[in-house]
Parts: sequence; C-alpha cells; structure tokens
Amino acid sequence: MRISQTFSKTTKTVPGDEKAINALLLIKAGFIYKEMAGVYAYLPLGLRVIENIKTIIRDEMNKLGASELLMTSLQAKDVWQTTGRWSDDVVDIWFKSKLQNGTEVGLGWSHEEPLMAMISKYVKSYRDLPVSVYQFQTKLRNELRAKSGIMRGREFLMKDMYSFNRSQKELDDFYDRTKQAYLNVYERVGLGPYTFMTFASGGSFTQFSHEFQTETSSGEDVIYLDRTKRLAVNEEVYSDSVLAQLGLKKSELEQINAAEVGNIFNFGSVKGEQMGVYFTDDKGIRQPIYLSSYGIGVSRLMGVIAEHFNDESGLVWPEAIAPAKVYLMAIGESKVTKLADQIYNILTGNGVAVLYDDRDIRPGEKFADADLMGIPWRVVVNSESVTNDRYEIKSRSKKTSEYMKQEAMVKKLAIHG
Repeated sequence: MRISQTFSKTTKTVPGDEKAINALLLIKAGFIYKEMAGVYAYLPLGLRVIENIKTIIRDEMNKLGASELLMTSLQAKDVWQTTGRWSDDVVDIWFKSKLQNGTEVGLGWSHEEPLMAMISKYVKSYRDLPVSVYQFQTKLRNELRAKSGIMRGREFLMKDMYSFNRSQKELDDFYDRTKQAYLNVYERVGLGPYTFMTFASGGSFTQFSHEFQTETSSGEDVIYLDRTKRLAVNEEVYSDSVLAQLGLKKSELEQINAAEVGNIFNFGSVKGEQMGVYFTDDKGIRQPIYLSSYGIGVSRLMGVIAEHFNDESGLVWPEAIAPAKVYLMAIGESKVTKLADQIYNILTGNGVAVLYDDRDIRPGEKFADADLMGIPWRVVVNSESVTNDRYEIKSRSKKTSEYMKQEAMVKKLAIHG
C-alpha cells in the first residue's frame, strides 16, 4: 500500500464530543471515521487491522471444528417471541422497524433464536449432531451510552459462535474447549498477559456466564482478580458465597477496571424446550437440543488493543494485527526514491506487508505519521542507503534503531516474529 494512493490521512482534528483514547488515536491516525456517537466507519488501514484480528479468530474457531456462515441482519418478530426476547422489557437494546406492508422486524443484536429456528430444519437425528457454527457480522444495539469509542458501539462487528449438542456433557466439553480457544485468541493479538476469564451473571438460564476481561484503566467493568490463578469475578456477582463456591479468597483478590473482550454463555436445553427444537436420540426418544453461544466483539477488541498499546507519540500495534509490518519511507531526491521503490518491491515480494510513505512532504511529517500509525517496523531509505547500502530500521515498540545492509535488512524483516 502506497500512502499517496490512499484517501485517508492523519489529522490533528477530532470530533469535539470524542473523549475515548482509542477513538482519538484511531481517528488521528486515519484508521476510523466517526459517523455519529457509537457509529464508526473503518478506513483502509483500520479495516486491515479488523481483517487481521478476524484471521486469528477464524483460525481458532476452525480448529474447534466450527463452520463459518453468515446470517441475516433483519430479524423476524415471531422467532424472538417464542422465547420472550422480542419484548423491550426483556431486551432493551433492540432497533426495530417495519416493512412497507406493516410487518415488524428487528435489526440483529444476537442470533440464538434465528439459528435455533434454522437448525430445526436441518437437524432431526442424533446423527446430525453435534454442530457448531460461527459468523462475523455487524450487530446493532440501541445502547443508552456510547462514549467509549469503538469499545462500546451502537453498530459494531462481532464474531458470534453457537454450538448445538445432544447432551449437557457434550455441550460442556465443547464449552471448555472454547474457553481455551478464546484465551489463544487474546494471546495471539497481544492481550494474553492482561486478559482474564471472569465469572459473571448467567441471568435466568444458569448461575454463571464466563466473560473475558482485559485490564485497562478505561474499562467500564469492575472485576476482582486473583492474579495467581488468573481468574476473576465480575462486581455484579461478587459475594462471599460466590467466592467460596469458586475457591477464591477475598484477601487474595485485587479490584481493577477492565473491558470485556468476550463472553460465552451456556443455555443448556432451555432454548430448545422454549422453541420446540428437538432431535431423536439413539433410542428413538425426542430430546431438546442443547445450546451455547460464544461472542467476541471484533471492533471492540481493536479498541481495547488501541487503549492498551500506545504511547505519547501514537499507536503501537502488536505485529500480529498491525495493518502492515513495515513503514517504509524515502528521505531524499530521485535516486533515493528509485531505491525505495526497489526496496518496496523486494519486501512485498518476500511476503512482507509494507505501508510505503512515498509522499513528497517534509521528513518530520513522515516520522510523526510513522509513530502515530504505530506500524511495528520503520525502514528509512536515504542518501546513505544509495552510497553505502546502509538502512535504518527502528522498532516501534522498543524505540531502538539499528543500521543494516539491504540483504540483512530484508532477511530480518522477512522472518522476524
């Protein structure tokens, strides 16, 4: 990607009502555009980050044996009425509308009910189970507050997965495997050391759900954390009886602020019974399907990463999800530019994602943009590169520079990480 060919630019101007660090940085760096409170567009560089996060999540979900699909955003009223969740008294974040013929529809905030209805058309026998499916889809939730940038949006990208099982034990086995898959995701995007499985309210279906909370001062949740066990309890269920049940000691817990980056929920057989979704077991007896759901807010995860990895100069992306691995810049006249073009072709030819700053602007602006955008490695091509085969390579996270010849530089960047 050549910066001269992209329309988005870095900026010092941000919306006056924007207070969240993640949104301020992402807007300044040219990664997102604010449409309105809680609603953001993802510009080319921002979309690259989103796609890199999706690639990691997709890999971990595929390893579980789940299949990817894409459901509809328009939701049928009657499907949700079967479980009572169409009511605004039960779910107060619906966006609802009407078709021209007067039929009421909802805009999808989750997909348990529609997927159960769909699965009922395909699953009849125990031989058809277990099944697990997932999707990446834009969700719409009429949040009362949307003041945390992309960490809490009214429109956001979510990965939601659902497993359909023959028994509680079969469901529990998949549920436990998914816990580890989620921890793998957070490790791979750079948040592993700061993310903890957290016991939260299970609502009316089960005592607990499990959240994955990342420690951050800007987090909206309060959790009580045992750092040694890497387990936490959400403030909403924090009590002596819960701590005793979980084997946690109040004296060993630390109160911290955190942001939820994932949630998994075990519905058991309740949804199947409510919606009349059954299968025939190996003895010919009708049994309700067991359901669990698993969510990761992909855009929220991007926001939490931006909150966590930044400094006084801008973003500092972990290499696994950065929009490019190398920020390449040319400082000099035509011979330097010609060499920089060659380096760009060499690096991309070796599989290195490069953001090439080929603009005719002052060097200081290029250096500032490189830091603001947070690309892991910066490579400077200048007159010394032309005359002495000497290139400056700087690590964004370590803030250290080294000078290398072209062959060594290419080899380092092609295999690093």
